[in-house]
Amino acid sequence: MMKRKVTKAIFPVAGLGTRFLPATKSIPKEIMTLVDRPLIQYAIDEARAAGIEEFIFVTSRGKSALEDYFDDAPELESSLRNSGKTALLEMLQTTNMPSGAIAYVRQNRPMGLGHAVWCGRRMVGDDPFAVILTDDVIAADTPCLKQMIEAYAETGGCMVATMEVAPEKASAYGVLDVAKDMGDLVRVKGMVEKPKAEEAPSNLAVIGRYILTPQVMVNLNRQKAGAGGEIQLTDAIAEEIAAGNPVYGYRFKGQRYDCGSKAGFLQATVAFGLARDDLRDEFGCYLGDVMAMRKAAE
Repeated sequence: MMKRKVTKAIFPVAGLGTRFLPATKSIPKEIMTLVDRPLIQYAIDEARAAGIEEFIFVTSRGKSALEDYFDDAPELESSLRNSGKTALLEMLQTTNMPSGAIAYVRQNRPMGLGHAVWCGRRMVGDDPFAVILTDDVIAADTPCLKQMIEAYAETGGCMVATMEVAPEKASAYGVLDVAKDMGDLVRVKGMVEKPKAEEAPSNLAVIGRYILTPQVMVNLNRQKAGAGGEIQLTDAIAEEIAAGNPVYGYRFKGQRYDCGSKAGFLQATVAFGLARDDLRDEFGCYLGDVMAMRKAAE
């Protein structure tokens, strides 16, 4: 049977961003800037590069700035055009989304990632779909989701991005129980959400990129509470394994930054800043001076 292309993606962006208070008191966490682009822009650019055409945002109260971000800004564009700031104008226009490309649905209560994904069920319909978590920013020569979609074209089924983590950190992730290791791909025989370190079946953690079949929405429709009393996406994917349907982990090529934590956000800022031609020299010199002063103080 021909595998259907993945052209829809869900972006769960309803969270309150409490780890970044007080900044997130008035602005959505997804609008916080990594160098000069908000987190959501990195996610959208990755999705576009992977061939995604329909973008489904699962939002909540207080996210109007997130919705406004992708609208045209006629006055600003006119000002840049009249000032001859062509490069800035072109950069600004890359943030615009065509009418109808983005849809917004509300998650009225925080009931877990699985519930957030389920909120987009009517827009997904009977098609396979991707899920992108904006907290996970991945620097890669080939965008992570594109890597996965290319692998999915060969395998079908469900697929999650995965990477190795230190055993003591397994309790912060969904963890894969591996049936067969094939290098970049692993065939999965089980998934455990946030296991204790001593109970983790492997050190392969699920990272915030997914390609899922529409059957996962059917599983989520049962509204079964899992770890933490929330509806877990991991549990719905695990049901596919139990039903005998293929689930794969994909070891992506790239560096992942956890921008849901302050330390991870700062690490990403340094890495992305040093990767920029217009910032590398000045910023690198500054960091060198800081480290030299720190070493001298010791």
